Amino acid sequence: MNRPFRLAALTLALLTALPCTAPVALAQSGDAIVVEARDALRKRDRMKLAAARSLVAAENHPLAGWVDYWELGNRLAQASTDEVEAFYARWSGSYVEDRLRNDWLLELGRRRDWAAFSRDFPRFRMNDDREVTCYALLTEHLAGRNVRDAAREAWLGQRDADDGCNLLAGTLVRAGVFGADEVWLKLRQAAEANRPKAAQAAAALLGSPTATVALGEVFGQPVRYLARKASAGDRTGAELAALALARAAASDPEGAAGLAQDWQGRLPPQLAGWVWGQVGMQGALKLMPQAAEWYLRAGALAAAPGPKVPWSDDMLAWQARAALRGTPQRWALVRDAVDAMSGARQREPVWMYWKARAVLADAAPGPEGDALRQQAQQALAEVANGLGFYGKLAAEDLGRKPALPPAPAPLAPAEREAAKTNPGLSRALQLIELGLRNEGVREWNFTLRGMDDRALLAAAQRACEREVWDRCINTSERTRDEVDMAQRFPMPHRQAVLREARAIGLDPAYVYGLIRQESRFITDARSHVGASGLMQVMPATARWTAKKLGIPYTPDLITDRDTNLKLGTGYLKLVLDSFEGREALAAAAYNAGPGRPRRWREGATLESAVWAENIPFNETRDYVQKVLSNAVDYAALITGQPPSLKARLGSTIGPGARAAEAELP
Repeated sequence: MNRPFRLAALTLALLTALPCTAPVALAQSGDAIVVEARDALRKRDRMKLAAARSLVAAENHPLAGWVDYWELGNRLAQASTDEVEAFYARWSGSYVEDRLRNDWLLELGRRRDWAAFSRDFPRFRMNDDREVTCYALLTEHLAGRNVRDAAREAWLGQRDADDGCNLLAGTLVRAGVFGADEVWLKLRQAAEANRPKAAQAAAALLGSPTATVALGEVFGQPVRYLARKASAGDRTGAELAALALARAAASDPEGAAGLAQDWQGRLPPQLAGWVWGQVGMQGALKLMPQAAEWYLRAGALAAAPGPKVPWSDDMLAWQARAALRGTPQRWALVRDAVDAMSGARQREPVWMYWKARAVLADAAPGPEGDALRQQAQQALAEVANGLGFYGKLAAEDLGRKPALPPAPAPLAPAEREAAKTNPGLSRALQLIELGLRNEGVREWNFTLRGMDDRALLAAAQRACEREVWDRCINTSERTRDEVDMAQRFPMPHRQAVLREARAIGLDPAYVYGLIRQESRFITDARSHVGASGLMQVMPATARWTAKKLGIPYTPDLITDRDTNLKLGTGYLKLVLDSFEGREALAAAAYNAGPGRPRRWREGATLESAVWAENIPFNETRDYVQKVLSNAVDYAALITGQPPSLKARLGSTIGPGARAAEAELP
């Protein structure tokens, strides 16, 4: 059979065996096969994957490496080293080569083939898989090298139980490299994060049947455990009681405070301090006014002599947030919390900013405090060099006139051509156009490794011109010294956005700032909870808003650009009006629902930046800060006027009227 007929036969065989599910019109004959191969991988259909692999290889399709990767990856547990090495050779230097190496290293770890693992690991370029790291550290240990510090960091950083990190920890415990201190630290981390599976895996390393059996009740019914079974007669009993108190605090901080008081004299002071810190953290997450007082008790106990019980960075961050809400020792608590954080956390703009504020507030008046004030001003100046939320706040605190960074020099033809002909970028864009966005994003990000600012700007521009806005923005944000604000803050659909915003009295910069954070301007974006379109409107919210505003609507219109904009801006305006025009509150409501920011604004009236930092949901806190920061930059681009973040935040946030808010979904 000659080649055209053979290809036609293969195509017919595959396409008749597979229902077409391509999400977009497919330009090349092989494109449909690639999409169907991805669907076959999801169904773990070896025969269809093999047929697809043969077809795209025969066509020399640009994405043949991906189909080859899916086909081999689907049967990797049975693959041989020779097959894998042949794959590496076929796709040398590509993303799929390194992606398969990641998968193969995990497989070699599961096989306990340490010789093959050690040969292959040095070629792993991404090296961003924690489980692979744990396997690699284990091979180093088996070779006689000291890996204690790196292994401790990797194991404690493991979020959920996995074979590699569990095997590493178990091996080091049996070798005496890790002791009970490391295991109990891991258990306390698991209790703080409510990860019972990780706790069970760690408890197994103690060799204590009592601890292993007790953990189920410690996590599931902590108050009952404390009342009926807990005892602080030895370390195991004391640690289990502390874990139960931490879990009790997660649901009822005030009740747990009473229990902590009862248990305080029975626990070692440092451990009792950790318990009170857990009570403080859970109280701070619920915005309880007692949280700072609980943290003060925790700190007093933690200062007692004896072995230290480490606090997590999250626990310390919530100490700072609780203190910011108001306490006589407010700024000292903030400073102490930041000083106790890990080095990486201390260098984050948020904590550099608040520590500088704390130092300024507590510096003695007159010449005696000049050195501290100068130190704080230098820290604020360093933060102010950034473009984000805290960079803008710091710049305004220093009295700097807000200004956009200068535009970089135009891209040279050679720089554009290098991005245009880059095969990794081309494959990524093709994957995205075929609806395989996750694969395309991974290929794109891999290809960006090692690029300098000019190459990143050229890659971002290629994505901008193809209207792949998330890659345009995210790539441009990687540059360090050359900042192209037009790339970082593009304004696609400009006429439609301005029309809808101005028609109902919304600031277009605020709308753009929100869309950039919601969808990165991907019109068919859909979240895991069902939010859809440019403005990520939930189906129920779309129906309610359409009815409220008299907008013609059927469910299939939720990703229609104009309908989505009309519904999203309409709902945002209703939310903004219900929160007296407060953009921070409205952004929080758009992300987390109106009911939550209504509760979050109750209690004391706070500085607006303090209120924003105390939003108890990590996602919503980050969202609100980024939406407002985005809006400032869009306002500068749209109006050409100096922007002000503080003007958008307002000076304070506190209790407000509720009568008009009850109707909003």
